[in-house]
Amino acid sequence: MRRTVSLTAVATLATAALALAAPVGQAATASHGVSVAHACAAPTQKDQMACKALQVTAGTPASAHAESALTAAAAPSGYGPASLQSAYNLPSATGGSGQTVAIVDAYDDPNAESDLAVYRSQYGLSACTTANGCFKKVDQSGGTKYPRGNSGWAEEISLDLDMVSAACPNCKILLVEASSASMTNLGTAVNTAVRLGAKFVSNSYGGSESSSDASYDSTYFNHPGVAITVSSGDGGYGVEYPAASKYVTAVGGTSLKTSSTTRGWTDTVWSGAGSGCSAYDAKPSWQKDSGCANRTVADVSAVADPNTGVAVYDTYSQGSGWMVFGGTSASSPLIAAVYALGGTPSAGSYPSSFPYAHTSALNDVTSGSNGSCGGTYLCTGSTGYDGPSGLGTPNGTAAFTG
Repeated sequence: MRRTVSLTAVATLATAALALAAPVGQAATASHGVSVAHACAAPTQKDQMACKALQVTAGTPASAHAESALTAAAAPSGYGPASLQSAYNLPSATGGSGQTVAIVDAYDDPNAESDLAVYRSQYGLSACTTANGCFKKVDQSGGTKYPRGNSGWAEEISLDLDMVSAACPNCKILLVEASSASMTNLGTAVNTAVRLGAKFVSNSYGGSESSSDASYDSTYFNHPGVAITVSSGDGGYGVEYPAASKYVTAVGGTSLKTSSTTRGWTDTVWSGAGSGCSAYDAKPSWQKDSGCANRTVADVSAVADPNTGVAVYDTYSQGSGWMVFGGTSASSPLIAAVYALGGTPSAGSYPSSFPYAHTSALNDVTSGSNGSCGGTYLCTGSTGYDGPSGLGTPNGTAAFTG
């Protein structure tokens, strides 16, 4: 069962763990007239993960009708490829050729390839199919014994595939479906993605931190030369795993709107983005902020606010067809695709360090908040680094290149 909640309620939860414990099925109306539903139910066991996709169920997002229709069909609501490429100054027409971005999710989306075809056709993107070698779907072991279907995770899968397509139309896509939403199975899927050659792996899920995280880090996420992105969470101020892993790029969330600036766009901190100090993970050497002795979340960010959400096409879920989504499930695959546009990471490198060496090549996010932390940078948009938006949003690919 999916949870329907208000954005205000999401933003005011003290920690992501509390968000995961919220009751299922409680309805409310959000600020700005937009209501959202969590695609995935809250975990009921330790080391279980939930996807970070938020579907707009009522109201009109600010991004509605942002794209002109490129086919005879009516334009879907929500930002599409042209808007996202413009907002983040992406060389999508020429970049990404030959690169493979892996998407790791739980359960099966039987309609993944056909739904992806509709999305790409709508926006005039080249076909990405099994037949032409662009798309590949495997189970967590790399085979074709797919897990059972799940409508909520299917929404997540559609969101992820569409966001990679939007940011990097020339990239190949590898979808790895874990047997369940346990960290063990999802971690196995990450290892399979890397074993099959993906140099960019997006993970749009999270759960409570635990004493097992150090073991998970070494077993599943320590892959030098591979850019691994993870959603920071949708529960406001508070930390989730695996975003807290020192080996990944933790991706926070922003509200993205058009503006009269030279850039033409502006980002503010999204109130639901996860951030804060990890309880278990050590601080990587390249992270220099002083407010956390351990790992600080996040590193970078991209659009995640459902009020400025993205267009997604999915037919396996309850609300089949064109929908609008937000959540840091949107920002993680976008950033994975930006890494792919930046080129293959060098052997032995940790791509999560790249943005810290190129801070001027990011759009600094200096306003907005995701909760209460005494007004510090850990929950407040600030000049330079802050928790909810990290170092900022992409301005081209330079910050994502080793």
